[in-house]
Amino acid sequence: MIDIRLVRSEPEAVKAALGRKGVDPADVDRVVAVDARRRQLMGERDELRAQVNAASKEVGEARREGDHARADQLAARSRQLGADRAEVEERAEAADAELADLLLRLPNLASPDAPDGAGPSDNVVVRTEGPDPADYPEHQRVPHWEIGTSLGVLDFESAVRISGSMFAMYRGLGATLNRALCQFALDRNADAFEEVRPPTLVRTATLTATGQLPKFADDAYHLPRDDLWAIPTAEVPLTSIGRDRVYDEAELPVRLMAYSPCYRREAGSAGRDTRGLLRLHEFDKVEILAYTTPAQAAALHAELLARAEAVLVDLGLAYRLLDICTGDLGQSHARQFDLEVYAPGCDQWLEVSSVSWFSDYQARRANIRYRPAAEKGPALVHTLNGSALAVPRVWAAVVETNRQPDGSVQIPPPLRPYMRGAEVIPTPGR
Repeated sequence: MIDIRLVRSEPEAVKAALGRKGVDPADVDRVVAVDARRRQLMGERDELRAQVNAASKEVGEARREGDHARADQLAARSRQLGADRAEVEERAEAADAELADLLLRLPNLASPDAPDGAGPSDNVVVRTEGPDPADYPEHQRVPHWEIGTSLGVLDFESAVRISGSMFAMYRGLGATLNRALCQFALDRNADAFEEVRPPTLVRTATLTATGQLPKFADDAYHLPRDDLWAIPTAEVPLTSIGRDRVYDEAELPVRLMAYSPCYRREAGSAGRDTRGLLRLHEFDKVEILAYTTPAQAAALHAELLARAEAVLVDLGLAYRLLDICTGDLGQSHARQFDLEVYAPGCDQWLEVSSVSWFSDYQARRANIRYRPAAEKGPALVHTLNGSALAVPRVWAAVVETNRQPDGSVQIPPPLRPYMRGAEVIPTPGR
């Protein structure tokens, strides 16, 4: 969340910064007003508490002096002061809870380097790599859902029967390819990142720490009986590994990676393309994440982006790099770059990786700090993350890009060591 001290001391600057993300200035005004009321109530509570303590001492002195009438009067006054203090304290706690909720709903400040814009159409295409979309031959113009079904490696019918719409079932070499992509991404980053296999069901506080709650509750799967949430990304548990911890500066950056299934309701996907693997409720993904000092953050952001991009280069996919504008930045994001692959069968650019820098927004929620070597007292870390590889859309682009004139699909060379010797997904009967 945003530092309340910044909102309190520079409300107009905060309004201007959040205005770049389309936030109504009235939202900041509400925070300022509630914070002022909370501080006033806390002052009144502390004053009443001091008066109660003083009155209690006076009662004791009067009783020791044998002045019981005065002691009774003072005791009555002390009880009234106590009742007043309890009432003010209740109001202060309510204001404190209201302020916390308002701060949780305010998005992060966009980085000054993020391009201004109102929405996705204003994202900046930094560069495009690979063949021109117009240059793909006809045999690569078949969508992956048709390729997968004809080769027997995608079974949407069974998935829908078992789980409903927007679920997929990979079979045979299709399932092997899914797993191969995950293992390839893990191995590609194992030189610098510790592998973690986190729980995929987490507590409310864990989902709140990364910014998914309370704002995006409708997009998450909740298990009310146990008050647990299915993770939308491994970013969620990886961020909370450092929750309430203080690192030594020498320990930073902390680099973590994880494979996990991811679960998203896609509540806001009405009207979007949900065919095939383009938008699923459950999918596999490899995440890379780091905690850094503020000074380390820019270099780590560039490194995460380079690692995500290198995976696409190795797989031989056409892709483009987008600098995400302020109007399309996520709740917790200060700066974000997206990588989109071109899928010739779908004839679409598909987002496969978001590489994001959150400044200290998540760390303040999760209370992740470090001890600066040259300063007194702990400071908040910065958190960054990126999708090393999100399976469904990469799977789709790999299959469409590598379809052969006879309908088979060649396996990209970097994935073949994970395919049990298979170099091709053959057409049926071959």
